[in-house]
Amino acid sequence: MSPLTEYPDDAALSEWLRGMRRVAVLGIKTEAAASQPAYYVPEALQRAGLEIVPVPVYYPEATHILGQPVYRRLQDVPGRIDLVCVFRRPQDLAGHLDDLIAAAPRGVWLQSGIRDDGCAARLRAAGIDVVQDRCLMVERRRLLGAP
Repeated sequence: MSPLTEYPDDAALSEWLRGMRRVAVLGIKTEAAASQPAYYVPEALQRAGLEIVPVPVYYPEATHILGQPVYRRLQDVPGRIDLVCVFRRPQDLAGHLDDLIAAAPRGVWLQSGIRDDGCAARLRAAGIDVVQDRCLMVERRRLLGAP
């Protein structure tokens, strides 16, 4: 699979998304926040058959989210991560950059409203594809017909 361009067309993004099966969610929320995108988007992705790996930033008491064990850093997740779906404010991204690069996922998806061209450039320089300011659930539904 070839790397994504900065502004991929629908065909390239569709092909890329089909290869993403294991998704770590940085900034996931707990069931107590079920009405917020940082919970219901990963929940929908899990229902669609993707493996979700929770990486919350808050909720120190949480040991499991969506029935899966919680990890505090991406680089501590065992095995290969296909995609990191990020629910963090743009000004908080730089604090996660070293962890994202160390985890070496195939891609990083910055959810709607999240864009940092400097961080994206560093991730791309490390060989990691980046999509910015789009909702993963919406784009999967639009391009693949599945959440």
